[in-house]
Amino acid sequence: MTAKAIWIDGKLIPWEEAKVHILVHAMHYGSCAFEGIRMYANPKGSFILRFKEHMKRLLDSAKIYRIACPYTLEELMAAVKETLLANELKEAYIRPFIFRGYHSLGLNPFKCPVVTAIAAWEWGTYLGPDALEKGVSVRISSWNRPAPNTMPAMAKVAANYMNSQLVKMEAIQDGFDEGIALDTFGYISEGSGENIFIVKNGVLFTPPSSSCILPGITRHCVFQLARDLGITVKQHVLPRESLYVADEAFMTGTAAEITPITKVDTIMVGEGKRGPITQKIQKAYFGIIRGEQEDKYGWLEKVA
Repeated sequence: MTAKAIWIDGKLIPWEEAKVHILVHAMHYGSCAFEGIRMYANPKGSFILRFKEHMKRLLDSAKIYRIACPYTLEELMAAVKETLLANELKEAYIRPFIFRGYHSLGLNPFKCPVVTAIAAWEWGTYLGPDALEKGVSVRISSWNRPAPNTMPAMAKVAANYMNSQLVKMEAIQDGFDEGIALDTFGYISEGSGENIFIVKNGVLFTPPSSSCILPGITRHCVFQLARDLGITVKQHVLPRESLYVADEAFMTGTAAEITPITKVDTIMVGEGKRGPITQKIQKAYFGIIRGEQEDKYGWLEKVA
């Protein structure tokens, strides 16, 4: 994971020199809002997927945690493009983040300066090169998502991902590719960094925002695609056993894209392979990204 430069508060800094003080507030308390965004190359050029939506969510996450970003949405979007061009990337994973820097280490963060940075590098399929076709195995985690009014699930911030790390590490150590957390009421919430969908009798189900999920942008892409494909989508609380008896299941996220789930807790999902509805949604999703289909939703923004 490397590139030429990282953008920090208006300046492009050589990758190896992009450093902060060891006592920055974010390192000790997780006070950092961030985003993960993908840029894809197709015959028409390089395009950032759902660019504005991601950058708006970044600012919203910072707002929830009262981190006052000194840059406007338009300035941040221009800085992302500047970073991509400086690194001469045709495809990339983009990580903009806003964090509290070095001043003091009390829990009161307001005296700490706010630092804004943008990194970008090449990154392949998140869950492995074969995951999009062959699917992944998951386990229900022993770790739950936080209860309502404890940690704001709508904010994409570093502190929230300590819970995700526990979910992920437990799954890996037990021989699975990924873990799925339940919410505080015992219903399906999400993966360590992905939203969950199941297919039952031709209907697509996904947990609602009240199940302590990050309302994903790729999740919203699936809503749009499924409805245009004539597939009914329902947001509904889902008991864990609904995964065991699902006809199909898949995970969504900027990094994971649309990845089939073929096994849950050693129980085979459906026929144990990517199902027809999952494949249909994948085809429509990647068709737009690869320039094979019209971008009728306006998802792609070109980088010169």
